[in-house]
Amino acid sequence: MLTGFILFSAQLTNAQSVYLPDSYQLYQKFNADIYSTKSSFHTSLRPFLIDSSINRTYDSVMNVGVSSNNKSWLMRKLFNEHLFDVKTKDYTFYGDIILDLLTGREFTAHRTPNLNTRGYQFGGTVGTKFSFYTSGFENQGTFPNYYNDLVNANGFVPGQAYARHYNGLAQISQDWSYVTATVSYTPIKQLNITLGQDKMFIGDGYRSLLLSDYAANMPLLRVTANFGKLQYMMAWTYLEDIKEKKFDTFGSNRRKWALFHYLDWNVSNRLSFGFFNALITPEADAQGNRRGFDVNFINPILFSSSLGSSASPKDNVFMGFTGKYKIFDKTAIYGQLMLDRFKASNFFSGNNTDNTNGVQLGIRGADIFKVNRLNYLFEFNTVKPYTYSSTQPLDSYTFFGDPLAHPFGANFREFLGIVNYSLGRFDFQGQFDYGKYGLDAAKTDNNGKLINKPYPATPNPVPVIGQGLSTQLYYTEGTVSFLINPKYNLRIELSGLYRQEKNVQSDTKTTMVTFGLRSSFRNLYHDF
Repeated sequence: MLTGFILFSAQLTNAQSVYLPDSYQLYQKFNADIYSTKSSFHTSLRPFLIDSSINRTYDSVMNVGVSSNNKSWLMRKLFNEHLFDVKTKDYTFYGDIILDLLTGREFTAHRTPNLNTRGYQFGGTVGTKFSFYTSGFENQGTFPNYYNDLVNANGFVPGQAYARHYNGLAQISQDWSYVTATVSYTPIKQLNITLGQDKMFIGDGYRSLLLSDYAANMPLLRVTANFGKLQYMMAWTYLEDIKEKKFDTFGSNRRKWALFHYLDWNVSNRLSFGFFNALITPEADAQGNRRGFDVNFINPILFSSSLGSSASPKDNVFMGFTGKYKIFDKTAIYGQLMLDRFKASNFFSGNNTDNTNGVQLGIRGADIFKVNRLNYLFEFNTVKPYTYSSTQPLDSYTFFGDPLAHPFGANFREFLGIVNYSLGRFDFQGQFDYGKYGLDAAKTDNNGKLINKPYPATPNPVPVIGQGLSTQLYYTEGTVSFLINPKYNLRIELSGLYRQEKNVQSDTKTTMVTFGLRSSFRNLYHDF
């Protein structure tokens, strides 16, 4: 995902607007501005395009600890500036070397997790309408047991890339690499067009039940229009599946298209609503017969229906809603409703196979207890079994096997909280997470959590959240970091993690401490 700043053309006072990298650690620092009752900022579509309402905080965050007393080139590059930073009347250009070096101890497994990442980022603008950005990461690492088990099961590092040497056997050390690249055009202040490989996130929460940044970077074309109280996004993406059977000689995976629409409406500075829909359509049916291009796929209208004819495989279509209300200054309650299979007549009748859906409720804000830069979020998520899945696995709401929404997939309930406090260059963050979900006791089972399994022909007539092997997850993590260079988030970081997953068959625990030199703005999830 984005790890640097992509510059755009809409002019602010003494600055150009920028796309902020989609990083929770960074974004929560803007809570006081964007959740102020004086702000009409559109908060539910990420990455953000910064505007004058948060420009002052942006400048402050990007200059934490920067000192004008650093006169030498080495000291400026280490503590204050990008490695390369060129600004002229006609173009701008910056670049950095990215390092993510981590070591630690997993006490419960007597292992030494580590991460060795070398990367780069380059970006800039040409004129006042075009911008570009690219970043690349070459990685080797050893993960804690629970995370490594998932990588070995899927042959994929969640949200990032293929495990390069995966051969169907369990690997202890992993090797992977991935790239982000975008080109953007802003013909007028109200319109932005972005083409490349990137991530998206819809919602105000830490999780999203509609579209999250948990899955890998995806090839996309995104168009975003802003008309004051209304913001409208259309995106077309090209997705793949790892394990489905190939249907041609192009590439190594079966492929599918995804279409997303999202309309965000700020009714007032306090109240906003959002309307979302998504459509997944495969390039070929289960027998490998290629589908011709349907011009309806470029339909820019919200709530597009299935594209295929009555004789074609039915596309997987989703609908969703978001809402936010600022109950106090700098404090907002928010929610989401995801609708997959929907039947209005018995939507409120309890558990049934006619309706598969998900619900999110949360509260977040800044300066709690009147302490500046003390930010918080508390959130509840629940998704019914079989939501996001399809009778044809390729149609599932996944990319490279990872969910496009919540990392848990479906068939779960979750409570989580995150508190963050910044004091000068120091940053303190604590997180807790409790989840309850139903696993499959055997490979042939399908209790609705793994959404890339086919929707069963005869599902449980009364599906219950947590059905199957009832499992509880306890997760806590604390992090302390010291910021060295704010331009690309170079920092020294110490973190402690405790995770327990238990059911009647097993009780696995992870207790781990890590220490490292880290950089970039990324959401690399391991809280699942």
